[in-house]
Amino acid sequence: MTEGRFKIAAVQMVSEPEVQANLRAAGELIAQAAGEGAKLVALPEYFCILGRRDRDKVDVREPYGSGPIQDFLAAAAAKNKVWLVGGSVPLECDDPGRVRNTCLVFDDAGRRVARYDKIHLFGFDSGKERFQESRSIEPGSEVVALDTPFGRLGLSICYDLRFPEMFRKMGEVDLILVPSSFTATTGKAHWELLLRARAIENQAYVLAPAQGGHHKNGRDTYGHSIAIDPWGGVLAVLASGPGVVTAEIDHAEIARVRQSLPALTHRVM
Repeated sequence: MTEGRFKIAAVQMVSEPEVQANLRAAGELIAQAAGEGAKLVALPEYFCILGRRDRDKVDVREPYGSGPIQDFLAAAAAKNKVWLVGGSVPLECDDPGRVRNTCLVFDDAGRRVARYDKIHLFGFDSGKERFQESRSIEPGSEVVALDTPFGRLGLSICYDLRFPEMFRKMGEVDLILVPSSFTATTGKAHWELLLRARAIENQAYVLAPAQGGHHKNGRDTYGHSIAIDPWGGVLAVLASGPGVVTAEIDHAEIARVRQSLPALTHRVM
């Protein structure tokens, strides 16, 4: 079992349609997080592009393993000597009109160590707002968790948050990552509530880096990048605008919560 305390950081962004501008902004915020002592840094969903059209992310998609966005993530991890959870990146898939919405993890030497493709695709129609991710995204199918020096990490992206059975399939994890781009409407109603629920029921830390602000494409994202402890307590949050949220993982706290309330061992189904 991993022991000790480790500083982690969530990067909040207000990403633009231009990839290079977003990479520059992300690089500065990763360096800021590393300068504050973070050993693991996580970026938000589609940190690299929030386009004006669904097609924009398809136009900048990359083959798995190469491309300017993936090269940036590897270099940023190595340069700052941090484990980097790369929010999400548009990767090629079998359908030329769609992408995989993929979270890549790099170790502190810049080596890619994990890939998770978003499984649950957002759909919402309030009459005023309408989203249908399946038009431009091909869903993944595999739940992903990995061992790291900071404990076992479970990977998810945004809308996955609403499906608790997915997190159960990760097994016992120490930290759940939820890079997101929640709408202002759904975020105000459900964001913190759902994140705290996932922390409580899995008795794990949750780190959720988010898009947060008004974007050039006219969209408003909720922000409130947040770190939550295994008891469901909020450790740190950033309401809006670019910035960094830092917190500590304390493995003694995970053990204390699981010993005092051994709910994970009480499951019968």
